[in-house]
Amino acid sequence: MISRIISNDMKHIYAIGIALIFALFTFIPAPAHAEEEVDVKEIVLGHMSDAYEWHITTFGHKHISLPLPVIVKSQRDGQWHVFSSARFEEAAGGVYDGFYIDAARQGKIYEKGYEERPWDLSITKDVVQIWLNVLVLLLIFIPCARWYKRHEVTKEAPKGFVGCIEVLVSAINDDVIKTGIGEKNYRPYSPFLLTMFFFILVTNLMGLIPFFPGGANVTGNITITFLLAFLTFIAINVFGNKEYWKEVFWPDVPVWMKCPVPLMPVIEFFSLFTKPFALMVRLFANMLAGHAIILSLTCVIFITFQVNLYVGSAISVFSGLLMIFMNALELLVAFIQAYVFTMLSAIFIGLAHPHHEHTTN
Repeated sequence: MISRIISNDMKHIYAIGIALIFALFTFIPAPAHAEEEVDVKEIVLGHMSDAYEWHITTFGHKHISLPLPVIVKSQRDGQWHVFSSARFEEAAGGVYDGFYIDAARQGKIYEKGYEERPWDLSITKDVVQIWLNVLVLLLIFIPCARWYKRHEVTKEAPKGFVGCIEVLVSAINDDVIKTGIGEKNYRPYSPFLLTMFFFILVTNLMGLIPFFPGGANVTGNITITFLLAFLTFIAINVFGNKEYWKEVFWPDVPVWMKCPVPLMPVIEFFSLFTKPFALMVRLFANMLAGHAIILSLTCVIFITFQVNLYVGSAISVFSGLLMIFMNALELLVAFIQAYVFTMLSAIFIGLAHPHHEHTTN
């Protein structure tokens, strides 16, 4: 009986692996001719960077993309211009209404005759991905909220999907947030940190889906991780108590380290910024590196097929297996990075409530 269950599970794993390999092939635009050189740099950076359209797949020289709204303010007439990003492909020379996408400058929109970028509030791929991630979070937690509204928790325990979510929420709340901040002060911060954890987790997992509506490298965008770290910075320093600020500007160290040269106060002051900076860079670098490795392994398949059919066949099997391993590893990394970001945020917030108020269980 057990061997039969294991056998069925292995069949499911093999099926998922094969489907993942085929999905990854659709994720990378294949060259139209065998002689055409594969530009690894363009493919990897193109898929990891933000864009004004959502590229879905490529057949030959035909790109299938979802155009997104462009919202820019002209420096010429001071008016806001709203149009579809597909206009750039339809317009002669890629210039529409005086605006164009400059590939040499990170694919950003510029206006003819101006070196400075115009005000740009366009709905880019990362923005749409964030909206989709929020929708996924709502689809997860609204049914859970309805269950708790209709049942008495003291008399009935949740089962199935709601029960799994409760276990995960309780684990993060009790083992990470409560332990990091302290039993006395953790409650006001729990909603914020739980939201942060699930947003990062869902965003990381959606980024691993190699086809629409996933694949956008949101947490590999330094702007997004900066905003998440900035929110933690606000939670630490706005709600820190008097004892916390005393430790920053007049720490409990020998007087000669504080006066006349304020050595320790300067170090403590700069630590206010190094903590969120570490959060920002850690999440950004780990997720960016994971995407880059998976995309690079995929490109190896196309490169080796151009060299030799037999070599390409052998390398494609090896690269395919390695991609499955890397995707499985990225699933683990997606959870670990959300966990570590939440844990460090809780610890930093706990440090804003000095040790005599901070208890650990």
